[in-house]
Amino acid sequence: MNTRPLLDYAAALGIVLDNSTRLPAETCAPADAVGRVLAEPVDSAVALPPFDNSAMDGFALGGGDAPVAAGATLEVSGEQAAGDENTLGSGQAWAIMTGARLPDGFDRVIPVEQVHTLATREDGEPARIRLEAAVRPGQNVRLAGSDVAVGERVLAAGTRVQPRHLMLLAALGVASVPVIRRPRVAVLCTGRELVEDASTPLQPGQIRNSNGPFLGAQLTRSGAEVVHAETVDDDEPAFEAALQRALAAGVDAVLTTGAVSMGRYDFVPSVLDRIGAHTLFHKVAIRPGKPLLFARLADGPLLFGLPGNPISGAVGLRFFVEPALRAMTGMGTEIALRLPLAEPLRKKAALRYHLKARVSINARGEQVVRVLDGQESYRIRPLAEANAWVVVEAGIETLAAGDRVAVFGMGHDEAVIAEENTP
Repeated sequence: MNTRPLLDYAAALGIVLDNSTRLPAETCAPADAVGRVLAEPVDSAVALPPFDNSAMDGFALGGGDAPVAAGATLEVSGEQAAGDENTLGSGQAWAIMTGARLPDGFDRVIPVEQVHTLATREDGEPARIRLEAAVRPGQNVRLAGSDVAVGERVLAAGTRVQPRHLMLLAALGVASVPVIRRPRVAVLCTGRELVEDASTPLQPGQIRNSNGPFLGAQLTRSGAEVVHAETVDDDEPAFEAALQRALAAGVDAVLTTGAVSMGRYDFVPSVLDRIGAHTLFHKVAIRPGKPLLFARLADGPLLFGLPGNPISGAVGLRFFVEPALRAMTGMGTEIALRLPLAEPLRKKAALRYHLKARVSINARGEQVVRVLDGQESYRIRPLAEANAWVVVEAGIETLAAGDRVAVFGMGHDEAVIAEENTP
């Protein structure tokens, strides 16, 4: 009888990260970089704004170091609109529009609402004005470089590019950015009971493949590229052939579901031994997902053998595969939130638990987290109702309401956001 103690989570994750090397970089346009991770920092080659400009519609004035006093009467000598070229200002005042470049020699703007027009030109525009308020140097002016200075770092390496970053990159005129290549992943689901086509009636003993669609979608959202997906019968030669097809697609990692426990048809470990893979661990002190297997294939790709129960596979993806993807793409270590429990919790002390949970707002406007009913690894519906994972480490058996626990988003790139109030 094998009495070897189970590997704890931290040790298992350390093995995964030690084998998850950063992938090479490639260059792409910013619009194509959304969801990708920057391989290098982005430093600005220009200033933003690129020139001093008006923060509002009004009149540009000069005056040196002193304020221009309220009551001053000034002649309007010209007009500057957004998009006009650099102009050498002359005279006492120029009409100016929001975003327009300040004429050279002018250093402040008075809003049109604080000006009284004394005379107009033939076209109806002001020719002479009286100031209804004093105007200080620099007032209502957006200075060149006040948002971004030349040479300033605007995005760090390891940043996952989001749509909000495109506004900055476009404003700075960045035409291309270096990003880490997406990890290429294959998904192999095993089980003769699995049915792919939703329109096919189930025969006795059959179930629909729920793991495949979930893993494929979550991997894509997590920054990977799924380049091969296949469902395989409970047959060693068929699985080995499918594995070879996955490797031929040029993958960095293979995810399998099922056939990693101790049953008659749990053949993944023996196939890996036969093809010369190096199994780095098999079974971890976690719930759900204890039978998880991790190996490095002979020609380099990683293999994650996820259990077949849906939530066990989801935990394996979230807490082993996604950290590996972060390492491959140069992202930093993920940090959990610490939120108070809405209700007491009991668990087995020996294992680290990963629990489907829901974060909400209590009557005091504070975030709290509630562990959902239905934590068994076969129960899918609670996962659909969850908006977070609660993690409780091994060695802890009881927690009281109000005790703080580690809370993670549903995916490594998903923020924990309360979606409803609780009484």
